[in-house]
Amino acid sequence: MSAAAAALPEAGVPETGVLEAGSPEAPLAWARALLARHYGLAGSLSALTGERDRNFLLETPAGAGEPARYMLKISHPAETPLVADFQTQALLHVARADPALPVQRIVPTRDGAPSFLAEAPAGEARVVRLFSYLPGLPLPKARRSPEQARALARMLARLDLALREFRHPAGALALPWDIQRADRVRGLLGSVADPARRALALRALDRFDAQVKPRLPALRAQPIHNDFNIYNLLVDPHDHDRIAGILDFGDMVHAPLVDDLAVAAAYQVDPAADTLATLAGFVAAYHAVLPLRAEEIDVLFDLVQARLAMVVAISGWRAARQPDNADYLLRNNAVSWARLAACDAIGAAQARAALRRACGMA
Repeated sequence: MSAAAAALPEAGVPETGVLEAGSPEAPLAWARALLARHYGLAGSLSALTGERDRNFLLETPAGAGEPARYMLKISHPAETPLVADFQTQALLHVARADPALPVQRIVPTRDGAPSFLAEAPAGEARVVRLFSYLPGLPLPKARRSPEQARALARMLARLDLALREFRHPAGALALPWDIQRADRVRGLLGSVADPARRALALRALDRFDAQVKPRLPALRAQPIHNDFNIYNLLVDPHDHDRIAGILDFGDMVHAPLVDDLAVAAAYQVDPAADTLATLAGFVAAYHAVLPLRAEEIDVLFDLVQARLAMVVAISGWRAARQPDNADYLLRNNAVSWARLAACDAIGAAQARAALRRACGMA
């Protein structure tokens, strides 16, 4: 994910130890000491969930009002300072480009630095950052609605507009979750026991290879969030149609703009509903804020399926190597197979025509 990738010999997939290994512990006492020394803060500190990093919720003592809340992030030791800085600088850029976007804010250290490198008790160097804490209801716990989906699409378009002038050297690093490299997950599908499922994912990758990959270099590109899924979004607890928070910039990459929309759209596919109508409405809402080009629309449906194939391939491969974290890693696996099957049943030409119509193109 958010680290430079090296080829995995047995699977031919861009990978690093950050994908295979669980994150080393970060003792609470050490985290408290970092907060006191670098931020002058103290209070109630509790661990939060995280896929790779060690995250903590800090609640400072209440004064006249509610206690202030922060999130302390201690990065995985396999994540380089350059990659962590990509995420940090992106958040600082977004705060300047569109201050109303609901993203976390970087809290500087006493010396004014946005982050620092600390030696953990085990001896490894880890990047440490402090963020504002975003209140809200996690989207998986919220009531779903078409208006909520449209609001999500519009929010993503605003974020992409805010990021379009941002540049960072880490954006060019190869990441396993980058759809531009979807074909690299073929080797991971060998572990899928069901031949019908394996063939389903391979068809998606075949379409990517034949129809999409040759066109990618000609598409407009920029830094993208690259993981706009429901687990990284918060809504207003009193208005579930209002997006209240965008989380986790850890999978950012410089890639074709349409890839960001494809990632988000993949999580909007409802296998029990009209797949194409749902996607068309989502894409149209994005297009109303950030107009798409015809060549982007024409590869979008295949990109959605490529992303779903990546989800089932990578999550299954990782879960087999991290059984203690399998439930978390496989949380999207079953529904991703269903989404992939629903998309596979729709003809590519039919999908392109419907998405073009939704965006007002002939």
